[in-house]
Amino acid sequence: MSRGSGAAAGNNKTSEAQDASKTNVPEDFDIDMDDPETEKAAVAIQSQFRKFQKKKTEKS
Repeated sequence: MSRGSGAAAGNNKTSEAQDASKTNVPEDFDIDMDDPETEKAAVAIQSQFRKFQKKKTEKS
């Protein structure tokens, strides 16, 4: 019984978090796409995502 109620509570928290994130996102944000730090961050994120994808496909 507690297992089912935990899943339901988890779903409620998720939907609340999604609603909160929608309202807290600024409509206007400025990212300097020419900044070398921005490029380094993008490369790091892409690298981690590729590793994640590769690991995900190896499991299947």
